[in-house]
Amino acid sequence: MSAATDTARRVIRTEADALTTLADTIDGGFEEAVQVMLAAKGRIIVCGMGKSGHIARKIAATLASTGTPAQFVHPAEASHGDLGMLTKDDVVLVLSNSGETPELADVIGYTRRFHIPMIGVASRAGSTLLQQSDIALVLPPAPEACGTGVVPTTSTTMTLALGDALAVALMEHRQFTAEHFREFHPGGKLGAMLSRVRDLMHRDAALPLVTGDTPMAEALLEISRKGFGVVGVTDADGRLTGIITDGDLRRHMEGLLDHKAAEVMTAAPRTIAPDALAEEAVGVMNDRKITCLFVLDPDGDGAAEGLLHIHDCLRVGLG
Repeated sequence: MSAATDTARRVIRTEADALTTLADTIDGGFEEAVQVMLAAKGRIIVCGMGKSGHIARKIAATLASTGTPAQFVHPAEASHGDLGMLTKDDVVLVLSNSGETPELADVIGYTRRFHIPMIGVASRAGSTLLQQSDIALVLPPAPEACGTGVVPTTSTTMTLALGDALAVALMEHRQFTAEHFREFHPGGKLGAMLSRVRDLMHRDAALPLVTGDTPMAEALLEISRKGFGVVGVTDADGRLTGIITDGDLRRHMEGLLDHKAAEVMTAAPRTIAPDALAEEAVGVMNDRKITCLFVLDPDGDGAAEGLLHIHDCLRVGLG
């Protein structure tokens, strides 16, 4: 085993032990912080300097993407005008391992002057930050993973984990769902995975549909015109009763044009609901080795609302 591997395991175990200790020390102050943040009429303003500033940016981003309006404010910029971003409706979350970071003085002073609720996170209960805070969240004693005690490693990991805990607790209080999360993440792989079938499906005039008594010559033209390689078959009331695929065409190749659509179709085809996740639709298509699914509202009248093709899913990164 190499020295680098030994170091990696030591660092990770050191930080893991610290996180376990942090979990064991969570108390009523955490619940109080969550309630204050839930009651905020404005935003959660997150501040930190140096490495704590990087963690603060991440916490603000996590809060904002999970239903709690939040913004990072740089303490040094705050001293040069950005204090104007803070309002009496906000709650300020300030991070500092030592609790004595000088650049935080103006932010702390501003919150005290205008009675803006402040939650402090630091490792020393007697520090200036925590003494001035309305709610103090104390990080438990734990060695930095660097071994020298000077590089922020364990302390920043604990602060980050505490921020995640706050965000998740707020999510649960707000009953924040995957659908809400998708609204804040419309792009990228995550947005694609949380897309609904209705977001990707073809509808209205794009749907390839014929009635059961349509001659197969006309059904073939509909397949060609719409370009999905399938056509749905409806009854006299417009309900989807079957589907014609290339496999159905091959099975009825002899005398195909002498048939009606209802005589060639596969009855009761597999369909998907418009509110289903597109990821689920991909799974169905892969399992069934098919390329299309007609979309039916389970509470509707049985009429096809749309058609989802595997290519629509591939275009957004699914598949």
